[in-house]
Parts: sequence; C-alpha cells; structure tokens
Amino acid sequence: MGLWRISTDVLAGSRFVVSPLAETVASLAAFGGQHATSAAQREWLREHGPALRARWGDDPFALPFLHAAIRPGWIADFLVKPPLDDAPAFADELARLAATTDADALAHVTEEYDRPVPAVLREPGLVERAAAVIAWTWEHTLAGDWPRRRRVLQADVVARTERLSSGGWAAVLDGLRPGMRWLGDGRLQVNTYDYPPRTVTGGRLLFIPTTAPRGWVAWEEPGDTHALVYPCRGWLAETTTRATAPLARLLGPVRAEILVLLLDAPKSTTQLVALTGHGLGSVGGHLRVLHDAGLVQRRRAGRSVLYFRTRLGADLAAPQ
Repeated sequence: MGLWRISTDVLAGSRFVVSPLAETVASLAAFGGQHATSAAQREWLREHGPALRARWGDDPFALPFLHAAIRPGWIADFLVKPPLDDAPAFADELARLAATTDADALAHVTEEYDRPVPAVLREPGLVERAAAVIAWTWEHTLAGDWPRRRRVLQADVVARTERLSSGGWAAVLDGLRPGMRWLGDGRLQVNTYDYPPRTVTGGRLLFIPTTAPRGWVAWEEPGDTHALVYPCRGWLAETTTRATAPLARLLGPVRAEILVLLLDAPKSTTQLVALTGHGLGSVGGHLRVLHDAGLVQRRRAGRSVLYFRTRLGADLAAPQ
C-alpha cells in the first residue's frame, strides 16, 4: 500500500488550501473521460462540454495529452504542484506549471505508461501547449463560477477543521479520499497501491479539496512539500439547488438560500457562512429568524452546533 510516515511537527503544521489549478485539472480529468465523475462535474460537462469539444475535440494535442497525463490511477506531477500560498491565485499556479521543462513534463507523463507515447507529446512545446489547454479551460468554463466553487470548497474545509477539533486527525483523515486510512503513530495509508513507504518530515503537508469524486497525491522536491488532493464532501459539492423566486420573496433571499442549503445534511453556522459568502453575524441572525419560525432546528455535535430543516421547512423549500 502507499504509506506515508508523517512527523508530528509536519502534521501539526499541515494546512487546508483551496487551489483553482487543482479544480481545473480535476475538471479536465472529467472531460478526458477516463476518470469517474461527480454530480458537480457532470453538471459542468453538460454546460461546458460542447464548448470544450468544439475548441479541443479536433486538436491534435489536447486529447492525446489528457489521455496520457490524466489516466486512471495517475495524474502527471507537474500539472498540480503543491501551492506555495494559503490562497493561491490561478495565474501564479499556472506560471509555476509553465516553468517546467518539456523533458521533466514528458518524464512525468510517461512514468509507468504501458503503451507507446503519442508522437505529438514528444514534440517541442509540450508544457506550453498543456498550459494553453488548462488556461483556456479555466478562463472559459471555471473562472466565472469560481467564487461559488470556492465557497463550496471552503465550506468543506470548515467541516473538516471542525471535525479535527472534536475527533482528532483520525476523524479527519480516515476516508478523506478512497483508500485512505489513518493507522496511528504517524502512519497514513494514502492509497492501496503497492508503492514504497514515503517519509514526510521537515516540510509542508497540504490538503486540497476538489469537486472530483476521487483524489491524488502530489509533492515537489526540493522543498519537501506534499499535498493530498481529496474529494469535497458530496453533500457540499453536489448542492446545486437554488431558492425559487417565490420562496425568496416570502422569506427574503438570504433566508431562502440558507433554507435550501440545508437540503442535504445539517450544517454549522461557519459552513453556511462559507457557502453563502455572507458574514457570520448576518447568517446567525437569519438562522435565528428561521429557528423562531419553526423552519429549522439545531443540535450540538461535539463543539459545533448544526442546523437542519424541520418538516415545515422542508415542505416550504421543496421544489414545486
């Protein structure tokens, strides 16, 4: 199995980071067609698939590259390097990718590749052309929706960190991504592949959520920075229901939005803040109104207070 031995200092200093580049690469994995897709990705493909196919479907480089670099069980390391900042900008992440040499990128793409490498990938300009595919996908299909996606991913981070405070690292890391288990004593099973153990000490450890149904690992040397890309919780990543106009007129747009966001599972105030983008005081005030009206109830879970819809609230917010 893929086993990481993580020092106490590294684990204590680990960070959750939202990466626009990781989300873009995860989306391209869905477009490439060799990875399973989440409900959020299928919605994205329905909306943007025609434009992607029109732009890249007949391109001699794009699909051969995607099929080689993002294949089942493998994503080329140079595509998503562990971010340097806690809030990385897409342009900065793309610039680091573009600084990769063609030789290094080809080595990443072809590692453990069991078939002839397409000739187009051996031509000069591999990294430049890969960066162009990624940049176009971000600009035309993701940048406009990024504020909402970032809120969804940040809400997942909030849920994980709240769980950390109540249950420790075992509660957070067990099942963070398929095949992952916290074994204790600084040992983390990152996947079920038969790879040699890896020691993570003296550097940085990052956890990066995306809307993909699976994840991958990444690291950069020198620097000893490691990252675990993991799937955002489904009940957050797949929340696409919007408050109807009549419900918004009845309750007000923010209260209607909060009531609809409680569709899938109970959520804490901080999760709702992350999902809606509204301030803590605003969300808390709206929750009090909904609670007083009998539309939501609350219960304590560890150190968190979770809100959930009552039968009345569910009936009121049900799609008509």
